Amino acid sequence: MNFIENPIYVLTVLALMVLLSLYAAKKKWGKPFGAALLVIVFTAIVANFKLIPSASNSIPLYDVIFSYLAPISIFYLLLGANLKSIKKAGAPMIGLFLIGSLATVLGILASWYLISPQNVLGDDGKILAGMLTGTYTGGSVNFNAVALAYDFQKKGTLYAGAIAVDNVVTAIWVVITIAFPVILRKRFKDKKLSTENRTNELNKESSMDLNSFAWLIFIGLSSFLVSEFVSIWLPSIPSIITLSTIGIVLAQTPFISKLNGSHELGLYLVYLFLAVIGAYCEVGAVVALKEVGLTLLLFTSIAVLIHGLLIIILGGLLFKDWDMISIASQANVGGGTSAIALAETFNRKELILPAILVGTLGNALGTYLGFMVVAIL
Repeated sequence: MNFIENPIYVLTVLALMVLLSLYAAKKKWGKPFGAALLVIVFTAIVANFKLIPSASNSIPLYDVIFSYLAPISIFYLLLGANLKSIKKAGAPMIGLFLIGSLATVLGILASWYLISPQNVLGDDGKILAGMLTGTYTGGSVNFNAVALAYDFQKKGTLYAGAIAVDNVVTAIWVVITIAFPVILRKRFKDKKLSTENRTNELNKESSMDLNSFAWLIFIGLSSFLVSEFVSIWLPSIPSIITLSTIGIVLAQTPFISKLNGSHELGLYLVYLFLAVIGAYCEVGAVVALKEVGLTLLLFTSIAVLIHGLLIIILGGLLFKDWDMISIASQANVGGGTSAIALAETFNRKELILPAILVGTLGNALGTYLGFMVVAIL
């Protein structure tokens, strides 16, 4: 095994990137960016300098973080969620998310006619369009669901290239969604649709003690196990929906509310997930594909840009909460986990639960929209 593929070495580097990001986010120069963006950028730099594996030579550790730590991070954050946050933030967030989903479909279709990727990609173009529709509605689960239906994963180079382009565009979109509320707020005054006392929306953050840590680890793992069993018995229900439901129910119990540190533990795991997103942002893989890579990048970038313009314009007219619009867009393009990171960056903790809920909705909706786009094209 190559040393840079050693899982302990890679995990150490990822942990260092999180640590550096948290440190930099407290500094004057790093505060405007936030730890969520910084951890992606720092890890992307390290990965593109070949100091840790990237998308083209991915290691099992990355799959573990995507498959296990990311869902459990959502569970831990839900343990501190107050259902009252749904009253003001829930309905607008769902509305914005549905607008964003429609904007994704329109963006893909518009980009298809502007770029004509079928001229380079042939019949694979419309399948890729469906895969990208799925992933920019609810995440990589939908990307792979559409790919598997057409055996697209067997097209090794093209499939890997699509993943590389997706990761690059997703990372760039995190940067944009962090930036545009700040920029727009300077020109257009917005209103925050959820103005309740934010310190009460989640459990009061306090130092974690050993007893709380032991309970949190046990509860997290056992809940994940239950969700996996449920998905075996009822395959039509994604495990993340079951896990989220368990988290929401447990959050309302007095015992869970007394445990310290669920928020910090969940947020740390979110940052590890974002670090892997950064590691997957492999510019060299896109460049190596030459014309195909350029076509994919252009097609995907224009589709996401149109999505962004539509959700900003329509969301601004209907809701005018720039933070919420940004988080809803990120729930579409990056998924629920990165949407949570944005809520943290904007200090909108009352939007964490709605972000998770719309992220889950995206997992359910994205695959259907992906197949619909393939059928249309």
